[in-house]
Amino acid sequence: MMLSDRVFMKNLSRLALPIAAQSLMLSAVSVADTLMLGGVEQNAMAAVSLATKFQFLQNMVVSSVVAALVILGAQYWGKKDRGAIDRLFSIALRICGVTSVLFFAACEFIPNIMMRAFTNDAELNRIGAEYLRIAAWSYLITGFSQCYLALLKISDHAGDTAVISSTAVVINIALNAVFIFGLLGSPAMGVQGAALATLIARIVEAAWALACSFRKNYIRPDYRNLFLRDQVLSRDFTRCMLPLLGASLLWGVGFTAYSSFMGHIDQDAPAANSVASSVIELVCCLCNGLANGGGILVGNALGAGDLEKGKLYGTRLVRMSFFVGIGTSLLMFAITPLVMSVVRLNDTAAAYLHSMMIVMSVYTVGRVVNTITINGIFGAGGDTLFDMYSLAVTMWGIALPLAVLGTFVFHWPVWLVYACTCLDEVGKIPWVMAHFRKYKWVRDLTRERLSAPENA
Repeated sequence: MMLSDRVFMKNLSRLALPIAAQSLMLSAVSVADTLMLGGVEQNAMAAVSLATKFQFLQNMVVSSVVAALVILGAQYWGKKDRGAIDRLFSIALRICGVTSVLFFAACEFIPNIMMRAFTNDAELNRIGAEYLRIAAWSYLITGFSQCYLALLKISDHAGDTAVISSTAVVINIALNAVFIFGLLGSPAMGVQGAALATLIARIVEAAWALACSFRKNYIRPDYRNLFLRDQVLSRDFTRCMLPLLGASLLWGVGFTAYSSFMGHIDQDAPAANSVASSVIELVCCLCNGLANGGGILVGNALGAGDLEKGKLYGTRLVRMSFFVGIGTSLLMFAITPLVMSVVRLNDTAAAYLHSMMIVMSVYTVGRVVNTITINGIFGAGGDTLFDMYSLAVTMWGIALPLAVLGTFVFHWPVWLVYACTCLDEVGKIPWVMAHFRKYKWVRDLTRERLSAPENA
């Protein structure tokens, strides 16, 4: 039934595949950094893995804002209300701009203090601070570029986002090689070279995304709206964004704490965790594409007032999530020997990595199903509170306390602490499916245009 609906599959492929490709290319940067810095020294790889957790935290805030833009924007795109999309973009850009400045300031001016949150090793702290002083400048650009890329996705230009991000990734990887190892006459800069490559790639990405908005038949935001306030849309945006932000911070801080636990167990654990994190992001690219692309399809249908079609599309995506989850789990098992043969780690770190890969093979099923269902389907209908509640219970109420006890009280082996950090995704699948069948997410969030916006 699902595969026989050619319109659904065509539209899903048109949206999901470019977004999956974009996610794949972004993950490739992390893998390239891991492999190249691992070729320099293990400490460099581990330190950068810890330092980039600050960008990860920034992305938690930016992604929640951008997700609210996509959720409401997709529904207003289905309603064919471009004026509302323009004003939603201005709201998102204001919030992302403030966030980017705050993270830049912290990482540029107090990097050593920031690094102490993740490691008590003086050498890892020193190397990580060197990376942050340069990478911080790229944090200024991230919020701006992500808002523009989101605008392209919801306005039927998802293919452009894949091309832009993929090109930026290729530039990033190429410059990584040049600056890290000192190719083409460049001095060998190590971790500072990795940071500089990231900065240049982000500049290219932001400039290209901005240029796209000036092309014919593309949405070109009116910057006169940037400091104007639409009370109705601002209220709707805040109502949608705050639960997303709460969920993102709960997950982001919890996930960052997991990395901190690895750093406090011993020096080899962060290196293994760095590789494991890169691999899981790489293999979960398809689920990210299905969550984002499928969510836009569901949102378009709901915003157009066709609630039954939105419900049907959501049901199809849930079924698809289980097939993709099982397939991704099998892929994790299959590539474990390949990963172990490619990455250069000492014997202790390699043993840690092997056990982490096995744990991830089970964890992946829950990650895929929950990402597509919660982020894609629930989000499309504005049902954003559930994610925050489920994280508060499963991550902060179960997984995180067990990991704390295992790390600081019982001194469990690395693989067992790592397994504790993966409990939340697998454990909440029944809860997620029960919530799905309540169909609270089947909602039209759009409004008829009311008064003109007022000065903020």
